[in-house]
Amino acid sequence: MSKIKILISISIFSFLLIGTSILKNKTRIIEKKIYNISNKIIAKKEDLNKSQLDFSYLTSPSIIERKIEHIDNNQYLPMDYSKIYFNMQIFLDLEKKLVNEANQNEKKNKKR
Repeated sequence: MSKIKILISISIFSFLLIGTSILKNKTRIIEKKIYNISNKIIAKKEDLNKSQLDFSYLTSPSIIERKIEHIDNNQYLPMDYSKIYFNMQIFLDLEKKLVNEANQNEKKNKKR
């Protein structure tokens, strides 16, 4: 009877020892992942804060007015609405049209 009790207690001790080491290793891996992700989050927050600061500074109306005053009026021209694209596909379509027209003009010039 005492051998059975010793065998059971050794098996329970071994099971708990192995289970604890496995759990500890998994916990360490999770902690490393959390640490890496938190470092990435901190870096992203710093980038966001810097970007927001740059944006607020650069888009300030007084800053823009001062820059426009320093630029010669001949150099500063407002952008035409035709140069503003709402998405990349519209821009690419226009570029294809311009390239096709340029190719056609070159072909006409070669024929002459």
